[in-house]
Formats: sequence, C-alpha cells, structure tokens
Amino acid sequence: MVGRSGRNNLAARGGVLVKLVAALAVIIAGDLIFWRYTQLGSGFGLFAAVLLGAIVAARAGLVSNRMAWGAAAIAALTALALIFDPGPLAAFLFLVAAGVMTLAPLAAKGGDGWQWFQRLGYHGVRAFFAPFLDLALWLKLRGKQRRMGKSGRFTRHLPALVLPLIGSIAFVTLFAAANPVLESWLMRLHLPVWREETIARMIIWALLFWLSWSLLRPALPRRVAGTAEGRGDVAIPGVTPQSLRLSLVAFNLLFLMQNGMDLVYLSGLTPLPDGMTLAEYAHRGAYPLIVTALLAGLFTLITLRPGSTSARDPFVRRLLVLWIAQNILLVGSSIERTLDYISVYSLTQWRIAALVWMALVAVGLALICWRMLRDKNASWLINANLLATGIVLLGYCFVDTGAMAAQWNVRHAKEVGGKGAALDLCYLDTLRGSALLPLVELEGREGLAPAFRARVTIVRNKVQSDVTRDQTRYFWTWRNAGRLAKAEAARGKVSPDDHSGDYQCDGNPIPPVPITGSAAPIEGPVDGNAPPAHILPQAGEVADAVASDGGVTRSRRGDTPPTCANAQATSPCRGGKAAGQKSKTPSPPPGPVPPPAKVREHSTRSHQPAKEPLHVSR
Repeated sequence: MVGRSGRNNLAARGGVLVKLVAALAVIIAGDLIFWRYTQLGSGFGLFAAVLLGAIVAARAGLVSNRMAWGAAAIAALTALALIFDPGPLAAFLFLVAAGVMTLAPLAAKGGDGWQWFQRLGYHGVRAFFAPFLDLALWLKLRGKQRRMGKSGRFTRHLPALVLPLIGSIAFVTLFAAANPVLESWLMRLHLPVWREETIARMIIWALLFWLSWSLLRPALPRRVAGTAEGRGDVAIPGVTPQSLRLSLVAFNLLFLMQNGMDLVYLSGLTPLPDGMTLAEYAHRGAYPLIVTALLAGLFTLITLRPGSTSARDPFVRRLLVLWIAQNILLVGSSIERTLDYISVYSLTQWRIAALVWMALVAVGLALICWRMLRDKNASWLINANLLATGIVLLGYCFVDTGAMAAQWNVRHAKEVGGKGAALDLCYLDTLRGSALLPLVELEGREGLAPAFRARVTIVRNKVQSDVTRDQTRYFWTWRNAGRLAKAEAARGKVSPDDHSGDYQCDGNPIPPVPITGSAAPIEGPVDGNAPPAHILPQAGEVADAVASDGGVTRSRRGDTPPTCANAQATSPCRGGKAAGQKSKTPSPPPGPVPPPAKVREHSTRSHQPAKEPLHVSR
C-alpha cells in the first residue's frame, strides 16, 4: 500500500514557526518539571499532558481526523496513568498513541495493525534524525530560492545591518574608555561558565526537542507492505482434505484424553501417582499446554484458510469447532494449574501476567475460529487481536499487580493460618510501595507470633522509609502519596534515612562475621625442640594436666610451670637464691618430660617424648 511521501514540502505540513514555538514550550515545561523541581515521578505524566496539548495546538490537521481523535483520547488516558502511577508500560502506550495521532492525518484511511506497525517503526527510527533531515531540507529550499533570485526578508536586509553594528561597537568602546561607570557595567558582563550541570541541562533540552519535533513534524514511509488476505486454497505438501479430516479426528481424541486427565486429577476425583504432588503436576503442565494451544492456532491459520475447499466442508468445520473448544478448555486447565500452584506457594507479578496471557490466548483461539466460520480476512483477525491486547494493556496501566500479589500472600500465608507457603518478606521488600499497606495490615493482625511480628515491623519500617524518601526527594507519585498517608495514620511517620542496616530483607538480624585467624605469636627466641611460636601457650597459661612417667603432680591452670630454664638469675624458679632466699621449687624429676598437651595437639613434629624439657624465654 502506498502512503504519502516523507519528503513533503515544509510549507505543506504547516507553519514551521508555530511548531518551533510549540517545541520551545515543551522544552520550557520539561525543564521546569525535570530540572527545576526534579519531579521524576508523576512529573512524567504532567510532561506527557503538555506534549499532547502542544501537538494538538500545532497540528491543524488533527481536528478533522476521527482516528486522530481516538488516538488522542488513548494518549490522554495513558498520560493520566503516568500521573497516577508512572511506569514503563504507560509511557510506551503514550508514545504509540501519540505517534498514531500525529500520523493519522497523513495516512490513507483504513489500514490494519500490520501496516500501522510499519508506519510507527519508520516514525520511531526517523525520530532520531528528524531535526537534521528538516534542516537539510530547509537549506535545500533556501538554495533553490537563491538560484531563482528569490531570498527571504532577513537575507535581503542582512547587508544593511553590517555598518550599524560595526559603528555601534566602535562608539561603545570609546564611551567605555571615557566613562568609568559604563566600563564597570561592561566588565560585569561575562560568558556563562560551562559546568557539568549546564552541560547536563542542555542535553535534557536536546532530548526534549528531539522528542517533540518528531511528533510535531512526522513523516510517513514511501510504501508499506500490504497484509496477505489469507484466503482461498494454497498448495501445501501433504495437506489434503482427507489428511485434514484424519488430523482433526486424531487431534480431538488426543485433546480429549488430556482434558479428561486434567479433569479427574485437578478436581481430586482420582489421586495422583505416588511421589507426585498436586503442585508438581500443576506446575509442569501450565506452560507446555499454552504452547500446544498456540500451535493449534497456527495450524488452523495455515491449513484452514477462509474460502478454501477444506474450510467449506461441513464435517471439517464441526471438527475444527470441537478442537478449538478443546483448546480453550486446555487453556482453562492451564489457568487452573497455575492457580493450584499459587495456592501452594505464593502469588507474584509474573504469575499474574501469565494468567492474563493465558486468557488472551483463549481469546485469540476463539477469534481464529470465528474468522473461519464468518469468512473474515486476515486484517480483521489482526485488528481484533490488537484491540483485545490493547484493552488489557490499557487496564494494566491502572492496576497495581504488585499490590495484588502482596495482599494475596499476606492473607494466605502460613503464619496467619492460611494454606499458602511461609510469607516471603524479602519479596514484599522488593515490591516497595506496593507492599506497604499489606504490611501495615499484617502488622496489626491479631494472633501473630511475637518474633514474626517483630520481623514484619522491621520490613514495614524499611519499606515505609523507602517510600518516604522517594516522595520527599525526587520520585513523588499520586498513588504512593495516598499509601503513605494511610500508613502514617496507622503506624506513624518513619524517617526517610532509616535503612535498617542491621537487618536482612526478611527482618532477621544480620549474623556476625566469624573472626578467623591464629593467636598472636610469642616474641622471643624459642629453642630448637619447641613447636612453632604461633601455637605456644600464652604467658600464665599451661595445660590442665602434664602427664609423666615419674609421677609429677598435675599443675593447675595459672600455676608456675615445672621448668623455667630460661628465667632470669633473680627468679626464684631457677633453684638458686633470689633476694637472699632459698628456692623452694622442687627440682624436675629425671627422665624425659613430655610437652604440654595443648602444644602436643598442634605440633607438626612427631609425637615422641621430648628429650629435653620445653624452654621458653620470657
């Protein structure tokens, strides 16, 4: 299908000056929101609303286009979602709706989702180069006018400005030399300092201009590929009316067997085989069955095209309707399996998304069957599926699946008497603001174990502190403002700097780090028969018992060791006189004295009795 060329004349697409003014207004609004007030939360929604208003004001062709108004309404809804609770999905849908709105007046009426996918893809790629392309086109037009002897008003009057400017500069210089006051004024004038903040701010301006300019001055590709009708007979090796009948009969029997097994096992009519739990049975089949349903839809699209000989066969049509119905029942079984798995374990955002995806697969299968029965073309099927997906995604922008998961887990956790698994407080901590009110509700529930309640309080304090910090500093959102007000009314305010650094994500205290390493070595020389210094007993320590064949009495902890060979001369343990006194220390018995048990345990030498007593210098 041929669209309008993207190289339209500048004048044909509206006044450039009006669009420059609109782009400047968008830049000013973005600077105030993102730089001056640093609102990176709901500020995205305010900026989206300003951008939408600038597009409507600068694009005169939007008023008379019905499709453009529909896209503008969707863009306004997504901008409202960004104000309420900003997220990547709402931002993506806003850009898609704004792109459709600005391209609709240029595109031919009609067209399906596949053609619009090509247009939006071209628009997205061209957006990176749109200012340069328009600048090149403007220079080309100016050169053409110059060759034709035509020039703009500014070009015609430019030579007349040279003499006044030069003369004014010369006189101002002379006046400054003669007038100290004027000279001081001129000295105060200086160029702006190029700091990191200035460069970052100009980068933001450039990005805002790029975004607004691509939407204010769009362009369509020269051509877009049309959508295949997908009708009539097509030669496929091995595919005949007879093979299709046999295939549908076999497929129906196989699907009947699988659906029957799911019915008896998931409903509890028949016990599962030994060693298999319901959660395992449910989890193993949830996603493979969805793939099976997708393959069934693909088989129908390829082999049973509307208007084909097989599609007109009444027997084949009945078999197909029965098979599609069994596929939808199979998708329902996958949903039931996922719900059973959730009831045993827990609910997460990804599992909610999986349930929504399964529902969309069931809708797609029903639309495929309806298309064949009503002889619809491929464009109808694409648009119908896109409409169903768009409704789901648009609703997803206003629903907080994180809060849904947190609420379900809190009410069905094992700690509150539910049938679910133990509450994963670390997962609730990752949900941040979405889990705040469920944690407040759980903390106030009666009958909780004191230790578990203390952990919930710690996690709730951390989450509330994080939300308070975001709300008061740089990421204020409308939804979290309401949550924080309710939490503060129930549990009081929490400092934004309370990070609960001494606790883990589940509220348990961080275990102390074990101290590893050996004791400090004893300084001083050790004789050759002694063990290494780092395993010697410290001063004042001896083994609890020293065994010897000679029957030496056991020394108590802290007593003087039996031998002090390296003691000082004045020490009473040397067996001589010290300060005029005789030593009362008994002489060591003859024979070898084994090393203390503590030393022997760590020594790397052989455990033979030492030939000499152990001597350690003080």
